[in-house]
Amino acid sequence: MEHLLVGAAGARFHVARTGQGPALLLLHGWPEFWWTWEPVMQRLANRFTLIAPDLRGFGDSDKPNGPWGAPNHANDLIALLDAIEVDRCGVIGHDVGGAVMLALARLQPDRFSGLFFFDFTYPGIGPRMGTPDRLNEIWYQSFHQMDMTPALLATSPEAIRIYFTHIIRHWAHVQSAFDTPVLDRFIENFTQPGNLEGGFAYYRATHASRVAMMRGETDPLPPIDLPTCVRWAEHDPLFPFAWTDRLGETFTHLDLARFDGVGHFPHRENPDQAADEIARFFARHS
Repeated sequence: MEHLLVGAAGARFHVARTGQGPALLLLHGWPEFWWTWEPVMQRLANRFTLIAPDLRGFGDSDKPNGPWGAPNHANDLIALLDAIEVDRCGVIGHDVGGAVMLALARLQPDRFSGLFFFDFTYPGIGPRMGTPDRLNEIWYQSFHQMDMTPALLATSPEAIRIYFTHIIRHWAHVQSAFDTPVLDRFIENFTQPGNLEGGFAYYRATHASRVAMMRGETDPLPPIDLPTCVRWAEHDPLFPFAWTDRLGETFTHLDLARFDGVGHFPHRENPDQAADEIARFFARHS
């Protein structure tokens, strides 16, 4: 695994890179950083060049000075691809990374051979995000916007451990994928200076659009005309599989299937199947 520090868009980005073959860009979600993709990268390195950055605010990349949403991250990534001289690639994303992919695909569609998504937020979810039965699941999105939240969690390493252990273990279905050494690595990442605030900057930036979506007031956007594969977890407590019913309004070339036996983190809970699905899709669209 090669680790780079790359200057782009006025910031410094940490990038993990490995493998050989057609380039794939892997975009993590929250509460993650590049390392969430490491099991998948190991399994694909003999077929693809895997490029996994820490998004601005996360991991070892620079932090934003305020809210930083999907369009900001998309601009960062275009500049990053230019800096590392990748003209065209496939993109894989999860959670926040998937939302960033929507912006990327509309910003410069010619740069991308195809899009591969694990569970993420898209406009077709609409008001279902805010129905009463969902409130006990989406509370964290409001919590992350409060000024007190980073200071509250940073009062002790134990507070950070309690919070992220709860989040990860509640969202995961295959608990063995997040044993103590793995949890320790994710938790240690959020003890680094700026990483609490950096991750929360995304939620601050998306508040208005999230409320508009829950009110059913989102402006319609043209569909994305790129080959698209979505593998949605069977047991995701945040985003039920039933919410995939309107993906066809966002993507004109959609390959959708349920990813059985996993929770919110398919790529870590079953990396063998995740890597196989990715490889099959991009073998057709590289």
